Amino acid sequence: MTVLVTGGSGFLGVNLTLKLQARGEQVVSVSSHDADLRDPDSLTKFSNQTYERIYHLAAWIQGGDFSLKHPGDQWLINQQINTTVLRWWVQEQPQAKLISIGTSGAYSERLELREEHYLSGDPFADLYTYGMTKRMLHIGQMSLAKQYGLKFLTLVPSTLYGPNYSVGGKRMQFIFDLTRKMLAHKYFADEIILWGDGHQQRELVYIDDFINDLLLLEEQAENDIINIGAGEHHSIRTFADILCDQIGIDPKTIQYDVKGYVGTKAKYLSTAKERRILGDLKRTSIQEGLANMLQSFEPRFLSYEYKRRNLEEAQNA
Repeated sequence: MTVLVTGGSGFLGVNLTLKLQARGEQVVSVSSHDADLRDPDSLTKFSNQTYERIYHLAAWIQGGDFSLKHPGDQWLINQQINTTVLRWWVQEQPQAKLISIGTSGAYSERLELREEHYLSGDPFADLYTYGMTKRMLHIGQMSLAKQYGLKFLTLVPSTLYGPNYSVGGKRMQFIFDLTRKMLAHKYFADEIILWGDGHQQRELVYIDDFINDLLLLEEQAENDIINIGAGEHHSIRTFADILCDQIGIDPKTIQYDVKGYVGTKAKYLSTAKERRILGDLKRTSIQEGLANMLQSFEPRFLSYEYKRRNLEEAQNA
């Protein structure tokens, strides 16, 4: 089977590509270096093949308060990206099933995070614009499928974590940022300062668990939207305690900045629909998942950080 993956160099894109290739599928992985999806004609050069699946993972997003600081650009860029993919799908690859990634931030914090509420109320305030662009992507898929008889699936993940995360200058998702700060304390004696009081509740889904469910759901569900969650959630302090133990630092060294950006107090998905389709969900324990993540993340972090700090020293000399 030949498939195309947008956002192929991202965290999910890299891991999904590896999984698909291991299954013997021919994967055309498209990153921003291969195609600027803001350009409506950027995918034309990939039209010489026929694809059975299009995995649309590309999005202009970073962690932390990025969405609050770039609402206008987020709207323009993500709308351009999604429109390019949708147009190419309907005009060039109508036989393909389009698998897209939604966001839990599209839900309203006043409603239970169930699929029937995905388009109801206002999205989470700190992700309002990004959530709206993901809603528009889902509406676009539904509209094109209705008019042209196409097949699609929207999958909404909780925060993903695991190995193969790229360490660089971007703002990281909270669990990777938390790990980065702890490693910087261990190796460089940096202070660990976390935003908020640490009692915010978050849900993590291990990357392999998400991909395994994605591949099962794409065969069993069609023209639908489905959450993929962990089925459990923990406080930031719980994640911090586990990482402190695994990294070998004292949790008492952590400082909590209650005036810093916190985001929503709690965010976790209903997995009732997914369970109805797949039955009991197999999930990697948070301890095992964080250990696997750390094993991959630590050498990447050290390589990047030593280079960055040495460069700063040279520039300041």
